[in-house]
Amino acid sequence: LLSASKDLRSDSETVLSLRQACQSTGFFYLKVDSSQLSPQFISSVFEQSRNFFRLPTNIKQKFTDSELNRGYTAFQEETLDPSNQREGDTKEGYYISRDVLKDDEAYDPSKLSGPNVWPTLPTSSDDSDKNTINLDCTLWKTVMNEYFDTLNEIGLQLVKLLALAIGLQSDYFVDKFSPPMAFLRLLHYPKHKSDPEKGVFACGAHSDYGMITLLATDEQPGLQIYIDQEGDGDNCWVDVPPPPLGTFVVNLGDMLERWTNGKFRSTLHRVVSTGDSERYSIPFFYEPNFDTVVDCLDICIEEGEEKKYDKTTAGGHLLEKYKETHADFTSADNV
Repeated sequence: LLSASKDLRSDSETVLSLRQACQSTGFFYLKVDSSQLSPQFISSVFEQSRNFFRLPTNIKQKFTDSELNRGYTAFQEETLDPSNQREGDTKEGYYISRDVLKDDEAYDPSKLSGPNVWPTLPTSSDDSDKNTINLDCTLWKTVMNEYFDTLNEIGLQLVKLLALAIGLQSDYFVDKFSPPMAFLRLLHYPKHKSDPEKGVFACGAHSDYGMITLLATDEQPGLQIYIDQEGDGDNCWVDVPPPPLGTFVVNLGDMLERWTNGKFRSTLHRVVSTGDSERYSIPFFYEPNFDTVVDCLDICIEEGEEKKYDKTTAGGHLLEKYKETHADFTSADNV
């Protein structure tokens, strides 16, 4: 468990604890100071998430953009472990990112840079739908934008601390996140029992694609990580207890594993549901800029050691993963 004030501490004890977590499991808890992000506000984000997912499916499906991978993703649209899953993940989701309008010079669908899809009230021609909507769309957008902006601040603070844990200057990665690819994803897991033996998962086994993920979750269990818990060389699936609001489950992604030549771990994880209760979670994916070249850092190659990964770009890796796992994703023509 790491504690974070508004300026994440860079003392040697914190850096050492972080390095140990990154090298052992690639997962840790991060408690955020309530002056920066209060449990009450996080609770309101979950409330707005529940309000949206309670809408009828035909309403939710109106709010999607498959090219930018924004807005609503339907139940079982994503399959994160295709080789071991009989059917798609038993969850539905909603993607939010940096809101870039079409007249902005940063607009570029080929780099997933564009406008968000925001829920809106039905028009007069949709009067039949009005009685089914219980969502304050203006409030919903305000809450999500504020949460997104705050997590961007926390994400950058944590990246600076990770640089110190690697042995770099704290600002080493800063220009690589200017701006970041950052994605907030609301997730809803209905009461649908998982059956790993039959290839049915709430969320298939995968590693995350970018730098770091900050996960807020409700009180329902289900998240598991694949680690060598006993230290005997044999990995197994281990439950991750859900923390209280205000404490995030943080895990490292593929980009950080590549930069460190595997010394910091991007660990497989999945969600298995008992089917007894709904589960809501909200991961925030903090990724380097789309064009950032990711190659092993010299400081992470020991004498006689070879590079384990080919050079890539943050955006190229992300697009390939989206194509593999999202049935509805259609990248721009020039990608």
